[in-house]
Amino acid sequence: MTDKSETSFAVVRFNERTYQSGGVVAVIKGMEAAQRTLNDFDWCQSAEHPREGWRYFLEETNLQPGMDPEKATTLRQVRLDLQETEPSCGHDKALRTLPMTIIGISNRRRSG
Repeated sequence: MTDKSETSFAVVRFNERTYQSGGVVAVIKGMEAAQRTLNDFDWCQSAEHPREGWRYFLEETNLQPGMDPEKATTLRQVRLDLQETEPSCGHDKALRTLPMTIIGISNRRRSG
């Protein structure tokens, strides 16, 4: 098992009903801190959001911890777009191969 204490994780918001992305809400260093942050976002959202399908997940990333969420969202989207292109298109290999591993998805359901 690899040590995840130095790894960066993006907390990403998405809608499981519509597949709409809410973007990166935080970039955190370390698996334990990222899991706590994911839980905090999950528990702090209004009761309507889970009913509407909004969830959070962790994604291993090479983004800088603490970076602006809007910038992180933009960089993540560029990476996703590049992953959809053909390798022979001449894009920078470093950008094409940025890691993207989904670690866990929040699944808390509120009663009511």
